[in-house]
Amino acid sequence: MIENLNKDEYPILFEGLQTTFPIHSKQLRNKKIYIRAHNIEHEFYKGLEKSELNVFKKKFFNQEAKKLKRYEKVLKNVNGVFTIAPHEQDYFLKKYGTHCVYIPAFHNHNIETKLTESEPFLLYHGNLSVSENVKTALFLIDTYKNSGFKLKIASSYINKTVLEKIDSYNDIQFIKIDQPSTLLHLFEKAQINVLPTFQKTGIKLKLLNTLYQGRFIIANDCMIEDTGLEELCALANTSSEFLNKTKELMGKKFTINDRKKRLEKLAIMHPLDGAQKIIDIIFK
Repeated sequence: MIENLNKDEYPILFEGLQTTFPIHSKQLRNKKIYIRAHNIEHEFYKGLEKSELNVFKKKFFNQEAKKLKRYEKVLKNVNGVFTIAPHEQDYFLKKYGTHCVYIPAFHNHNIETKLTESEPFLLYHGNLSVSENVKTALFLIDTYKNSGFKLKIASSYINKTVLEKIDSYNDIQFIKIDQPSTLLHLFEKAQINVLPTFQKTGIKLKLLNTLYQGRFIIANDCMIEDTGLEELCALANTSSEFLNKTKELMGKKFTINDRKKRLEKLAIMHPLDGAQKIIDIIFK
């Protein structure tokens, strides 16, 4: 691969810090090099460490965080860094200078769910093989158990810990996402999407996807703070706040005007605009 990359003078765009070893090893010659920073990687791994219960995985995430923090200085040797969230842009700008530029997260903006008649349930979706999402699912189970509200937790991965806890409550259900249409159907029907996270890193694609495809969203500070999308979600941080917001939104109609306002706000994050900005910077 390195040999092929060195055959021409085209610029290179690396996706994520983990792909950049050829820069570190100085194997690339006379290249303009750009990096798409997916997160502040060492902070992301520290967050995974905090959420992880398995002692061996916890140690692994701790070691990876330390390595990534040391390795990050490779960004001093590139022509540009494209950051993914406003608060991360502040970090990279202060540390590595003006060649760091904020480009909103790329996402599938063409999918827009037809919101038919809603059903009175809350939806949480996420990959339950990830410790952070397991922590979130358990928080939501504890929040909504015996509340009288129906909660559906959807994932393509079956997590035994989450499943065992769900089995104790009649109003909480696990849905296996075995194909994309399963999640689309849930978006079509769910009155409220609950999206807390305990790790403030980047901008979560699940937030963007839900804004395009779902109705009301209740999220916490870690999910929406410094994203520019705060006004499109109801804010809740504690279990009692989530329950209060649920009571407020469960019987409320999600209108055409609500959808219009949301899409107007999301227009500032249009992927084609971001792609054009990258092209303009690389080929200026």
